[in-house]
Amino acid sequence: MSKFFTYEERLDLQKFLKESLSFKEISRKLEKNPTTISREVRKYSSEIATGYPGFPFNACKNRFNCRIKNICGKECTRKSSQYCKLCPSCNTKCNEYIEEICTARFRVPYVCNGCENIGKCTLLKNIYDAEHAHVKSHEIISQSRSGLCVSEEEINRLNRIISPLIQNGQSVNQVYLNHENELMCSEKTIYNYIDACMFDVRNIDLPRKVKFRERYKKPEFKVDKGCRIGRNYEAFTSYMEKNPDTPVVQMDSVIGSKGGKCLLTIHFVECSLMLAFLRDANTSKSVIDVFNDLDMILGKEKFSHLFQIILTDNGSEFSNPKAIEYRETHPLWRTQVYYCDAGSPFQKGACEVNHELIRRVLPKGTSFNQLTQEDVNLMMNHINSYKRKKLNNRSPYETFSFYHGEEVLHKLGCYPVTASNIMLKPTLLKK
Repeated sequence: MSKFFTYEERLDLQKFLKESLSFKEISRKLEKNPTTISREVRKYSSEIATGYPGFPFNACKNRFNCRIKNICGKECTRKSSQYCKLCPSCNTKCNEYIEEICTARFRVPYVCNGCENIGKCTLLKNIYDAEHAHVKSHEIISQSRSGLCVSEEEINRLNRIISPLIQNGQSVNQVYLNHENELMCSEKTIYNYIDACMFDVRNIDLPRKVKFRERYKKPEFKVDKGCRIGRNYEAFTSYMEKNPDTPVVQMDSVIGSKGGKCLLTIHFVECSLMLAFLRDANTSKSVIDVFNDLDMILGKEKFSHLFQIILTDNGSEFSNPKAIEYRETHPLWRTQVYYCDAGSPFQKGACEVNHELIRRVLPKGTSFNQLTQEDVNLMMNHINSYKRKKLNNRSPYETFSFYHGEEVLHKLGCYPVTASNIMLKPTLLKK
C-alpha cells in the first residue's frame, strides 16, 4: 500500500470525511492503511477561525449569554446598537474573554468536516481541505530535499581556500582547476555555497555572474493530471456520438492584469448566451464557488438540466472536476466535466470567438481590479443582446429565453438591452 496520496485520493478523502466515514472504512475505499489515513488527516488539516452566516468567529465561553456593549469605546469602527459578541474583534479586546476549546478536535477523526454542528459553530475548527493538503505536502517534500548538507567545519575549510583567491580576482573555475584535490567537491557545489552566502565572498565578487539573468523556476504546484482520466476530449466526442442532442456548455477564463481579478466565462453553445463572473483570483476554489452559487440560485433540477455537459481547457483553475460535478446534498451528481486537448483551444471555439466581444469592452492588458459584478453583468447584457446571423438574426438572450424561459435569465442576472443602446466599447464601463 502506498503511503503517498495523489490529488484525486485527497479529494476522495475530503469527501469521505464529509460523509463521517471511519478511518477503517476510508482505508478500504482508498486501499491504504488506517494509520496512513490518520497521519494524513492530522498532518495536513488546517485550523480555521470562522463563524457562520450572521455570526463571526467567537470562541468565548460566555458568548451565548454575554450582553456587553461598547468595549472599544470611541475607537469602535463598527458603530452599532448590537452586542459586542457579534463583532470580529470581541475575543481580542474583551477583558472577560475565556476561551472555549472543542475537545472533539483532539479525538478521531480530528477534523470538523463531518460534524453535524459545523453550520452553527463559532469555535476554532480543524478542516481537511484537499487542495491545501496537496500544496502543503509538496512543500514539505521539497524542503526535505533542498538545502545544503555540510558541516560548519567543512565550510570553514573551503572558505579559507576559496575566498582569498576569488578576492584576488580569480574565477571559480580557476580556483577549482588548481585546487581540485583539496576541495573534494564539484565546481557547481562551490557556486551553490556562494549563492547561499556561506563564504566570505558573494556573487557580487564574481564579475561575470552578476551579469547573468536568474534562471526561470517552475511553479511549485503542479496540476495532477489524474483528474483528467476519463474526461479528455476523446471521451467527450465519444459521449456526444452516443448522445448527440445533449446541450453543451463551454467554460474558460479571461485574464486581466497579472495576479489581479479575472473572469470565469460560461458559454451555452446551443444559443450562444455567455455568462461571466468576476473572481478575485484565478483559483480552483473560486470556480467551485461560482458553480455552488449557480446551483443554489437555479435549483438542483434546473441546474442539472442546463449544465449537463461542461467542456473546458486544462487550466489549473479547473483541476478539481469532482467538486464541480458533485454537490454536498442529494442528488449528489449535477454535471459532467470534460477537458480539451492541451494546446487545442479550437475544440471549444464557440467560447473563444465570443471572447472577442468581451475584448472589445475590456482590451487585453486591461486591469479588472476596479470592476464589480454589476459592471460585468452590464457588459454581458449588451453582448447577449447583440444579434447573430447564425441564430437567424436573433440575439442570444432571445434564443435562450425561447428554450428555457425569461425567468431563468432574470435569476442569472440577465436583462435585454435595446438595439439602439447596445455599446461594445470600453466607454460602456466608464459612464
